[in-house]
Amino acid sequence: MTLALRALAQLATWPDLAPAVPSCGLGQAVSSAQGEIAHFHSDHDVDLRLTDRAIRRFAKDLKGSGVIRIVPGSPWVTLRLDAASDVDLLLTLVSVALQAQQAWPDPVGRVVTGCNDQRGAGFVRADLSGF
Repeated sequence: MTLALRALAQLATWPDLAPAVPSCGLGQAVSSAQGEIAHFHSDHDVDLRLTDRAIRRFAKDLKGSGVIRIVPGSPWVTLRLDAASDVDLLLTLVSVALQAQQAWPDPVGRVVTGCNDQRGAGFVRADLSGF
């Protein structure tokens, strides 16, 4: 079982999440009541939707991680799953994402568009110089 499948199986047991068809049409997704929260695009890459405020709040904490990519202007962060600890980090960040969606929802009327996979950028080390 790949790390992505392991993470997806664990998230499928969470009561606040449900399997979903990813809006980008690639891979598998899970959604909360507020919409899509994670897209599993490959055996290693997962896009996770956080609110803008949550990304700004945690960007410095994530700065040293080589497994997270933040794309400026995107509400999605990309995680690279290469080790079991990366799955643990993903599960923690999904919990943060669920809490952030409740505490700091995206502005009313804001359309959440394309995950990072749709932006055509390969996985690279996070560049947080703008945060």
